[in-house]
Amino acid sequence: MNDDTLPNILPPDDTQLQLQISIEAVKQELDTITNQINAFEDVLRLHLTDYIIETQELSTLYKQQKRAKKDKRLAQKQRGKHYKAPKGLQSITKPTASVSNVDADTRMLKKKLYREAMLYVHPDKFSLSPSEQVSATEITTQLIQIYKHEDLEALQAFHAQIFSNSLNINVNTQIKTPPSINKTEALQLTLKQLEKQLATLKTNELYTIISTYKNPLHFVDELILYYKDKIEKLKKRTRTK
Repeated sequence: MNDDTLPNILPPDDTQLQLQISIEAVKQELDTITNQINAFEDVLRLHLTDYIIETQELSTLYKQQKRAKKDKRLAQKQRGKHYKAPKGLQSITKPTASVSNVDADTRMLKKKLYREAMLYVHPDKFSLSPSEQVSATEITTQLIQIYKHEDLEALQAFHAQIFSNSLNINVNTQIKTPPSINKTEALQLTLKQLEKQLATLKTNELYTIISTYKNPLHFVDELILYYKDKIEKLKKRTRTK
């Protein structure tokens, strides 16, 4: 066999081999932590879904009531200090479509879509990004209105918008074409990016709980107490005489 026909197989140098080993180690740690967080999220979802949704609904109601009171005070001020609203027949607003007017299957499907969307875009998930949290709050407010007052098709359309990220909930960074680099530099860049991802992942609040609590389920009990207290306070604030 002629030497020219031999495949040109060269083993990677020690630097590249070490980089590849380091990359695999970081990837494995990323996968492990991600799986731990996902598993803990499932536990939280199992125990807290109803509390989270009720809290958000009451919070939205409270804001609406505050806004209505503010509008009423403003209207009172504009009409004069001694203005009193006329008494008599009140106009009857035509009711919009409600959950109670549809069949059981449609009602269950609406509830399922609503819960999925609410958990996906709940403002608490964006506590580290105030601007995104504001957007998430606006979206959940709209979600509640659609769920309560519009039909299944409207809810399905909004659900699809939320899960397609077309509502710009997440910060999207523009992907730039990397410059041409050699293999060692490419491996170094990959390792650096993975290490950055790992460092960010370790700042995740749920991972902090998992890694610091002797029994992470105690955190679930703490959250249940927190939500129960918050719900009770919101119920008092939104109670009408």
